[in-house]
Amino acid sequence: MKPGLVWGVFGACLAVLLAAMAWSTAIGLRLERADAAARAAAALEENTRLALWRIDSAVTPLLAQEGARPYFHYGAYYDAAAAYSRMHAAAASTVLVPSPLLKQTPASVLLHFQLGPGGDVSSPEVPVGGLRSRALREGQTTAARLAAGEERLDRLRAIVVHGALWRELAAQRQPVPPPTAPAAKDPVLAQKMKSVKEYEQRAQNYAANMSNAMSQAVLPRPGGSFPFPVPSPPPGIVEEAAITPLWVDEQLILARQVKVGDTTYGQAAWLDWPGLQRELLASIADLVPAAQLQPVSGPPSADDDRRLATLPVRLVPGPGAAPPLGRSLVRLSLAGAWAGLVVAALAVALLLRAVMALSERRRMFVSAVTHELRTPLTTFRLYTDMMAEGMVPGEEKRKEYVERLRLEAQRLGHLVENVLAYARLENRRAAGPREWVEMGAAVREIAGRLADRARGAGLTLVVNAGDGAPVRARVDVSVLEQILVNLVDNACKYASSSQPPLVDVAVERADGVVRLHVRDHGPGLSADARRRLFEPFSKSDHEAAASAPGLGLGLALCRSLARAQGGDLEAAPAPGGGAAFVLTLASPA
Repeated sequence: MKPGLVWGVFGACLAVLLAAMAWSTAIGLRLERADAAARAAAALEENTRLALWRIDSAVTPLLAQEGARPYFHYGAYYDAAAAYSRMHAAAASTVLVPSPLLKQTPASVLLHFQLGPGGDVSSPEVPVGGLRSRALREGQTTAARLAAGEERLDRLRAIVVHGALWRELAAQRQPVPPPTAPAAKDPVLAQKMKSVKEYEQRAQNYAANMSNAMSQAVLPRPGGSFPFPVPSPPPGIVEEAAITPLWVDEQLILARQVKVGDTTYGQAAWLDWPGLQRELLASIADLVPAAQLQPVSGPPSADDDRRLATLPVRLVPGPGAAPPLGRSLVRLSLAGAWAGLVVAALAVALLLRAVMALSERRRMFVSAVTHELRTPLTTFRLYTDMMAEGMVPGEEKRKEYVERLRLEAQRLGHLVENVLAYARLENRRAAGPREWVEMGAAVREIAGRLADRARGAGLTLVVNAGDGAPVRARVDVSVLEQILVNLVDNACKYASSSQPPLVDVAVERADGVVRLHVRDHGPGLSADARRRLFEPFSKSDHEAAASAPGLGLGLALCRSLARAQGGDLEAAPAPGGGAAFVLTLASPA
């Protein structure tokens, strides 16, 4: 199969796998995002419910306190005997009791005020006339507190309209059908109804406590008078409506109607909504950090599940933060699948490359061997046929043919020897034993065979084995001979017409190693040849036919043999032209 077709099939299969994996990844990530969004929405809803409960719990005591406050606290001083009927026209002998609101205003309340039947607005924190002087004299208030109260009262008179306030109170008190079935199913609505019940119960408890306190205040002290006469009004004279939170011109107030006899009053507490809002939002910052409190008007409805049970305010939780994914199992699984796919694709690609390279090497080997065998076999057949049929005239010619046959036999023997040696290396078979030898003597011993090969190519072998101190190296002599024979044989094939017609072999010892130099003076090596110099079977059949005979195996075999001996073989620069190789072997220090 052609390499292009193989890589095309591999690429198509890989593309299909990548597309399927990308689709699976997109589906997995989308499901993970949907799950994260659902978990974030559920967490936000749960935090919102907790925030509603926390705010209602924080506001309930304030509403209970203001709802249970006695009606006569809304006068700077009150006469327990006359109450509202003679509040500001008391006799000289009347004992007036200061209101608790005169001296101290509860937190989150800007001002307590009262609407009279004629529409006049007064405040227990801002006494007038002689009561103002008395309050300052008795230390019930301060000039700064009075000034601040007067300023707020002036602002309030411009905001509060008598009739409009009554209409707003009447609208807020419209009965809302109790959510029976939904409350059982909706935990938020059930929590809100629970908060309302808690608020009503606290208001009732506060009113009962105040009533008990007032009943005890009118009892005479042993041996004394009534310094603080605070009697309860006769039953049926005073009617106090429930406290109602409402918005008046963007101001939050807690208002109620009080009927004393036939006269109706309005009593209210003006809340510091900006400050109260900051406190409430700070209390839920750990649950819904981006929350806002939005004023709402009108009576509460059963479907407004984020409206507070205590105030006409809706909680807007804002965007919820998605819970951290951490080490998501989906992402880890997808990452593992992608890593496995990449590793598998690389492994298959490398395997295909190795198989195709092996196939190409086998093809090139077959082509080169076929070419190398064809020439000597043809020579053998032609010469032997001529000699067998007596077509060779004269003894001299016969000797020439026999010599030619001998050289072709040596060539075939060299070819088979190289192939077998390379096969042994590929199969990792153990080489012969290595021993310490004197390199000069070993090279001179091999030089006879090398010189015969050089002489056959018209070249002269020049050996410089060193005449000084002995140079020793640990090597298998047969391997050393095979390497030198291959190097000299290459020089004979490619540099037979070189000038000067020499092949130089030299031995030297330097830097703790032994180096054997083999150099010819031929045309040298091209850049492409240097790149493929030590690749086995690097010759194609076309190159084998167009160049000197050989399989392209000799140099690869020599390098492998050298490395098996603990050394190496490299191409070296050749000043003046030619090709040079250096065999490096270990030497004793």
